[in-house]
Formats: sequence, structure tokens, C-alpha cells
Amino acid sequence: MKKSVSVLIGILVLIMIPLTAISAQKKQSKGDTGKTDVISYPVSDFKDGKARFYTYESNGVKVKYFILKSSDGIIRAAFDACDVCFKHKQGYYQEGNLMVCRRCGQKFPSNKVNEVKGGCNPSPLNRTIEGNNVLIKKNDILDGEFYFSR
Repeated sequence: MKKSVSVLIGILVLIMIPLTAISAQKKQSKGDTGKTDVISYPVSDFKDGKARFYTYESNGVKVKYFILKSSDGIIRAAFDACDVCFKHKQGYYQEGNLMVCRRCGQKFPSNKVNEVKGGCNPSPLNRTIEGNNVLIKKNDILDGEFYFSR
């Protein structure tokens, strides 16, 4: 009896691993319909000022980026990488109104994201607002692929 329970548990684990991977992949591509060259996110997703982190996968490279509504009320987007620390692939986390580099600890005000570039600033990602949607072109995301492919 114990052996058959162990075998059953093993089979369930083997089934759950691929299902979990499929579920995670769907979360990564939130907003991506796959039918257009643009990914759309509802503006309402960002009204609380918290950064939302996303991943877009292309050719086996996972390009990471975030979108947030900054302290001045503007929705901004940037790659989860900078020109200095990107090789370490650690990205940023949010601390109140600041985005903080996980590698060097430098802090950047949210209202400077997508405005200031270079150094350890989050690398800007183009975005537009149309109606109630934040739009990001897939080609703009792919422009940041080199941050994550090394």
C-alpha cells in the first residue's frame, strides 16, 4: 500500500510540474494577445502606485520590465535592468516612492523613471497611453533584449 501511494504521488508531481510551468508562462505574457505588435495593460492596474513586473520571452530570452504610476501621476515603464549592473541580472525593487537597484542599492525616485537614463537608472522603455490602456510595442521590448541575453 505504501509503495502504491508513493508511486501515485510521484505521478501527480510529474503531472503538476508542466502544468505549473504553463500557468507561470501565462502570467508572464499578461496583456499580450499575440495577434498584434503591441501589448496592452489597463491603466487601472497601476492606480495604486505599485510597480508591476513583467516578462516578455522571445528567442529563449526573457526580457524583464516594469510599469508603475509615479508620484507625479504619470505611468512610466522601464527595463528591470540598467547600463551598469545588468550583467548581474538582479533588477530593481520598489521601496515607497523609490525604485532600488538590487545590486548596488542606489535609489531612484519614481518620477525620474523613463526620464533619466544611463548609469544605474532603470533603462527607459517607451510606452504610450491611449484611452484607458498603457501600450508597449513588442519591438520596443525587444530593444532591451541585450540586457538579459548575456
